[in-house]
Amino acid sequence: MAKRPETIETTVLALELLRRIPRGRKITARELHEQLLHAGIARDLRTIQRNLEMLCDHFDIECDNRSRPYGYRWLENANGVSLPMLTPQESLLLAMAEAHLKPILPSRLIKSMTGLFTQAQRNLHDNGSGRLEAEWPDKVRIVATSQPLLPPPIADGVFEAVSEALYLNRLLRITYRNASGKESENTVMPLGLAQQGPRLYLVCRFEGYNNERSLALNRILSTSVSTFTFERPVEFNLKKYDDDGRFGFGEGHQIFLTFEIDRTAGFHLIESPLSLDQTHREISNERLEFSATVVDSAMLKWFLAAFGEAVSNVQRQPIVEV
Repeated sequence: MAKRPETIETTVLALELLRRIPRGRKITARELHEQLLHAGIARDLRTIQRNLEMLCDHFDIECDNRSRPYGYRWLENANGVSLPMLTPQESLLLAMAEAHLKPILPSRLIKSMTGLFTQAQRNLHDNGSGRLEAEWPDKVRIVATSQPLLPPPIADGVFEAVSEALYLNRLLRITYRNASGKESENTVMPLGLAQQGPRLYLVCRFEGYNNERSLALNRILSTSVSTFTFERPVEFNLKKYDDDGRFGFGEGHQIFLTFEIDRTAGFHLIESPLSLDQTHREISNERLEFSATVVDSAMLKWFLAAFGEAVSNVQRQPIVEV
């Protein structure tokens, strides 16, 4: 009987393994198995091991079998395979994405991208043609708009569980400690994840309620992902939730705000307005008056209070929706 030819699935698996085997360090079959699972490629561990044995026979891949689990890596001077490689520009984008998006991406997605992130870093630092791209991260920076704070520690496993439940639309069981120190256990419907400065917040609905709340991830003591899934509420929109000022401790109520401010303190508001309908006028050579439709919130109050005596005649007129 003729030997059954390799299937497309087997070929894809071999290519995925070749792409994920690193240089300069070793990776185990179990680690590769987990990466493939997070990328949506379900194969049992033994299949991964058999394919690795085959790849070692045909490519410059070293298997360190001195102790278990075995480790695999490309030999230092190996030419690799003729697969599409990342350009220096693509490598730069991936490296910057890893640095800035890692805190808010699902952990399974991060794990599935490990091979690409590793390749991007290697291309930038080991390839002379990517020298200018490798220098770029040292030439740009996102700077804080307020006093910098260190991120609060998040309990082990909490971010992974929250991101998995959010990604898969599964209910989440949490133990939460509020700002007063009171602990409670609840089942929540995870709807969104937001980063505000150094803090991460989970937007969710508590079981039995139809309104949303924001929970600081660092106050979640423990989590477990339920096997039960849910349908996302069609009326919920994370962008609108943000636009309504909910992360600024508001309730979405708009007001027509008017205030006076010293020219030196408020000139930047001409360049970066509070709203699209903002207007301003000169009261004197030293004073300006601004008017704008904004969401009333605690953050707005803090914003105005930060100017101290430079701000005066603050007026808030509620806007009644028709």
